[in-house]
Amino acid sequence: MISDEQLTAVVETVLRLLEEGVTLGELSMERIAREAGVGKATVYRRWPGKEALMLDVMRSLEHAGPELAGKSVRDDLVTLLETLRRRGLAKRSSAVLRTALAQIKAHPELWQEYHEKVVKGRREAVHAVLRRGVAAGEIRPDLDVELMGDLIVSPMLSRAMFHERAELPEDLPGKIVDAVLEGVRPR
Repeated sequence: MISDEQLTAVVETVLRLLEEGVTLGELSMERIAREAGVGKATVYRRWPGKEALMLDVMRSLEHAGPELAGKSVRDDLVTLLETLRRRGLAKRSSAVLRTALAQIKAHPELWQEYHEKVVKGRREAVHAVLRRGVAAGEIRPDLDVELMGDLIVSPMLSRAMFHERAELPEDLPGKIVDAVLEGVRPR
């Protein structure tokens, strides 16, 4: 069994290496164990391979979704985007996800599992708010909820993930949501 201290040491080591620009291809279980100050057998007892370890590393960066007030579609969407904005400001989260995205073709099972465990829940939260907006008459019913979700979330993800030095000002979530809602309101 791996202790909590050893688990933390291994995860922190991987995060540090990724922040330093080490790619998944350059990471080895041996290097991780050595730099974390634990035995290789200790690492393999917890993770059968690098992909399983990376999934736990990515999960370590996740936080519970925000509480939504449920009063305003706009306010709930801004709250969801603010969570992404703050995550994009965190160098550690961005480094891990940029590395994962860069390696997606070499490790599609890692991306698939991350998508199932993390991305899917976030998308559903946005879709639920949008469906509520359609039901309340705040959003046109003839629009595809998934497409609307992509229109709202994609600008924040693009800035946070693909433009390493892009600014993520505090008012960005509101600007994005307002721009999209203006186009999806009933006429």
